[in-house]
Amino acid sequence: MELKNKIALVLGAVKGIGKGIGLALADKKASLILTRYDWEDAFDKMETDFCATGAEHHIITADLRSIAHIQQVARLIRERYGKLDILINNIERGGWPTVHGPYVEEQWDLEIETTLKAKRWVFDAVFPLLRSSDDAVVINLSSVAAITGRSGPGALVFNDGYAAASRGVQTLTETWARMGAPNVRVNELMLGLFETRHAQGTRGWDQALDPAQRQALVDHTLAGRTGTIADVVKACLFIIQDAPYMTGSVLRLDGGFVLAGEKVPPMPGGIL
Repeated sequence: MELKNKIALVLGAVKGIGKGIGLALADKKASLILTRYDWEDAFDKMETDFCATGAEHHIITADLRSIAHIQQVARLIRERYGKLDILINNIERGGWPTVHGPYVEEQWDLEIETTLKAKRWVFDAVFPLLRSSDDAVVINLSSVAAITGRSGPGALVFNDGYAAASRGVQTLTETWARMGAPNVRVNELMLGLFETRHAQGTRGWDQALDPAQRQALVDHTLAGRTGTIADVVKACLFIIQDAPYMTGSVLRLDGGFVLAGEKVPPMPGGIL
């Protein structure tokens, strides 16, 4: 897909991974609709950075847990462009056990509504706009918490509700790929530990974990490091630009975090 003049909706673009993806698309001269809600202290920086790209963009402050707010975003896209080519479904709230402690109902609801419910209703609202494109692509961002749950070193990082919501995203990915075929491709990036997302630059990593706990999480990752925003951006651009035959796929981008729980022992000597 050639990205110049394509219409892209990037959720959660105020900072971190969402902002990184949005800036990369701006660099490719896509026209952007960018949402934000939390992190008001980063609003001015967001506006400055996207203005500096020279790309056409619209920043919308919206609580995507609200269907009314979601419909406002879809209405803007419909009235201004009449179609949508790219949806970066990057919205989540992952409560850390080490930050929030024992679960309360409000924390559970926040994780389910943000990580799962919002993704579903955003897609529902913009699906007709995606169908109006000759070649559209959706990328759902989720977490390897869907596989690991609250276990091993990740038990410090992934809450039950966040894990359950992340697993639910895969069902949505596969259903939406069937609904969108053949002109709307839907894929999923299942992320491990990344800066600004369960690693460096988060309150949990910087304040709640001690050095030994942080090192245990890195040691549990085959790549021997946490992921960067650039790692996610490259994967997203690959799916959008270079994988026209890929749809309904869940790509695990975790540096081998899921695999590192099991070691490969030497081959046994045998008895023959």
